[in-house]
Amino acid sequence: MIPLPANTELMADAEAMARAAAEHLLAMTERAGSERVAVCLSGGSTPKRLYALLASPGFVERVPWSRIHWFFGDDRVVPWDDSLSNVRVVRDAFGHAAPVPATHLHFIPSDLGVEAGARAYERTLQEFYGSDRFDPNRPLFDLVLLGLGNDGHTASLFPGKPALAEREAWVAPVPEAGMEPFVPRITLTFPALASSRSVLFLVNGASKREPLRRLADGEDLPARQVRSAGRVTWYVDREAAEA
Repeated sequence: MIPLPANTELMADAEAMARAAAEHLLAMTERAGSERVAVCLSGGSTPKRLYALLASPGFVERVPWSRIHWFFGDDRVVPWDDSLSNVRVVRDAFGHAAPVPATHLHFIPSDLGVEAGARAYERTLQEFYGSDRFDPNRPLFDLVLLGLGNDGHTASLFPGKPALAEREAWVAPVPEAGMEPFVPRITLTFPALASSRSVLFLVNGASKREPLRRLADGEDLPARQVRSAGRVTWYVDREAAEA
């Protein structure tokens, strides 16, 4: 088995991972009590089952939808109905079963283009947070969901790209993606991701063995640079963890 990051929980398969992540999210909302909750969603294929589970019988009635605000860690600069859009992924997964208040789903305005879209989403985050400066004692997000790309990227923070070095902006344009599909993107930066009470990485499938191995070897991949005010937890399925 590949040596895994600290705070890793090994899952039998992708279904077990999705169910564990759903329970993780529900436990977090319970700890928040009556307070509003901010969840930053990940794109890609791995979390789709989680989102569908949250909107399914047995879960949908347990989710405090009226208290949760949903944000996005990144998105591709494509129309929201495009199959490449993370907005489309979440909308399709939630379907009509999830009673999300219209003002609680905060889309990245990719229709404005990379530069203007990044600036507009930063304003959205700052208005929600109530400040344009982070307070270490008051995280922006209660939970950040992230994935691990085959090249070690997370959100749209790709190896060798300028967004990795951004330490002031909360949101950054990514004019050139580091892997297919090579369409422009908009991403949260490391400081924005770090303003979180907890981070949960979801990693499954054989294609993730190589980046996990590179992390174990000490390579400074973008995923290694993610921090949180609280705990960074990894859910990894057995297929990804096999040597």
